[in-house]
Amino acid sequence: MTTPPPGLRERKKQATREALRAAALRLAMEHGPDRVRVEDIAEAAGVSPRTYNNYFASREQAIVSAVTADREARIAAAVAARPEEVRLAEAVTEAVVEQYTDAGEGGHEALLFITTRPALRHAFLDSTAGIEPPLTAVIAERLGDTGAPTARVLAASVAAAVRIALEGWLRPAGEDAGAAGSPDAGGSPDAGGLVVPVGSLSDRLRAALTPLAPSFDAAERRVQP
Repeated sequence: MTTPPPGLRERKKQATREALRAAALRLAMEHGPDRVRVEDIAEAAGVSPRTYNNYFASREQAIVSAVTADREARIAAAVAARPEEVRLAEAVTEAVVEQYTDAGEGGHEALLFITTRPALRHAFLDSTAGIEPPLTAVIAERLGDTGAPTARVLAASVAAAVRIALEGWLRPAGEDAGAAGSPDAGGSPDAGGLVVPVGSLSDRLRAALTPLAPSFDAAERRVQP
């Protein structure tokens, strides 16, 4: 299915969104996220605070969006672009890994900035929920089953798996992943203090998504002629 190019109104909205998230990240890195107000971000982007509120619910969301920008849509587009003979589970896994491990130019510094600050770290983890809507649509189209809840359940499971992988990857420095009594083997990124990436994010994403493969395979078998 070919998606028509966005119209002028949509292009203007996208430009405003990009200006807001770029301003939010720049100001946060210059002054510290706690010293940046919504009014400051809006002024730097050349819009009103009211316009800002139409795009982002908080300053943390805007700052994090500079790193996660349109990642959810890119994951869905990558899945849709895979040939039909490629297993859906494989298509989803490869799309997720590709988009989460490609930080882009300047992305590594921004990601480090975000993951070492608790409030931004929370927003970064919460952003995984955005995977569900666009991925639901592309899975439903792939399965030819737009009326059933299967696609949404699968997409929500992917979003949960990605969050679990990120939580394990972002572990407070010095925390023992296998410590007795730990609520989970990956540690909790909710604690304050220094957080460092642990191990390979690609490996963690693949490990978290692997248990979903049988469900994807079963869904595909049900729609095969």
